[in-house]
Amino acid sequence: MKVGVILPCVLLYLTTGGCDRVYVHPFYLTSLNSTDVNSCKKLEEREQLVKMFVPFSIESHFTSTYEESLRNKSEEGKKHLGVKFLKDPIYILGARFYKELKKIHRDSNIILSPIFMYESMLSIYLGASRQTADNLQVVLGFDPPHNSSCTFKIDGHKVLFALKFILNAPLRTRDTEGLTFSKLLCLFSAPGTHLSESFVHELAFPDVNFHVRAVDFANPTEAAKQINAFVERKSTHRTKGLLADFDQETTLLLATYTHFKAVINGASPLKEPQEFWLDSQTKIFVPMMTLTGIFKYKYQTGLSIVKIPLSKSIILLLLQPSNNKELLNDDQYSLTPSSKWFQDLQSKQIHLTFPRVSFTSMYNLQELLGPYGMPNLLRKEVNLRLLSNSNVTIGKGLTSSKLHTQIMFA
Repeated sequence: MKVGVILPCVLLYLTTGGCDRVYVHPFYLTSLNSTDVNSCKKLEEREQLVKMFVPFSIESHFTSTYEESLRNKSEEGKKHLGVKFLKDPIYILGARFYKELKKIHRDSNIILSPIFMYESMLSIYLGASRQTADNLQVVLGFDPPHNSSCTFKIDGHKVLFALKFILNAPLRTRDTEGLTFSKLLCLFSAPGTHLSESFVHELAFPDVNFHVRAVDFANPTEAAKQINAFVERKSTHRTKGLLADFDQETTLLLATYTHFKAVINGASPLKEPQEFWLDSQTKIFVPMMTLTGIFKYKYQTGLSIVKIPLSKSIILLLLQPSNNKELLNDDQYSLTPSSKWFQDLQSKQIHLTFPRVSFTSMYNLQELLGPYGMPNLLRKEVNLRLLSNSNVTIGKGLTSSKLHTQIMFA
């Protein structure tokens, strides 16, 4: 069994399941007046009228009244949109980023949630203007504006709200015993940098642990220590030491930390660590757990597929190369779970042994824009006039994911 094969299928199935729950006509995601001359002028005026504020220092122990108002923001009156229309753009972006991550990290395990990657890019898009917004719009899977003066063809605010709704869809029901999920979103800016109130307000939702702080990036090592300590204090699961360093010229850092925990009822831990083969040449000893029961199962083109219910609405899908063969082609377990995986499953008594895992992945979004021909999109020439009236330099656009499996005794 290979961890790099099994775990991505777990996370990606959950996010896809959310995407299939509700639907929306693309009309709601499009600004119908985006090519209108008057609308173009309104966009220019909007850039000039953005209300700004300066965040508290990361060393401050006070919480600003503005930050409290963000937590108390009401969602009443918001239209809950679905994202079937967004499904393809989300997974196209995820697939491209995944290929880049495979090049960068080679044989390392990769935890990737396309919907969180998409959300991070969309968050930056909300603050972007002119050519930067045009380019990000292409990255998000939409055509560039026909009129170069109009930067917003899509209503990014409605799309963001739709993503929030979908991300929480599996957790909105009472049937959440098989999965726990938490998220921490942080926006760090250099001291004295003015940030847009409306931009920050759009990123804040009552169920999101969101913080905005000022950090002196002049000393990258010290700034990294301060950010890591802050994240550890604010995160639910005590996330530690994820950030090492960044460019000294950084004046803005957007970081997203997510934690998934799959709870497996009825599993039993083995007393001693067991052999676990990473590949045909490498083995390690890891804590293992066993589970026996009747599960849905089938064999398909070199893969053994087992469907394990974590609750009534959440499943764990295990994919294992058969006969100890390695998967030579990532298409066999692509980012979009194949509908064929769920067809013709047969009930079978199975004794499973698999590792108890807890590992973390962190990715820099700037490194993943190569496939779009935009490696410098978020660097010095970035235009974020709807985010700040200062000339900001974005540091690593960080997306961190942690997956943990936990045993619960039935």
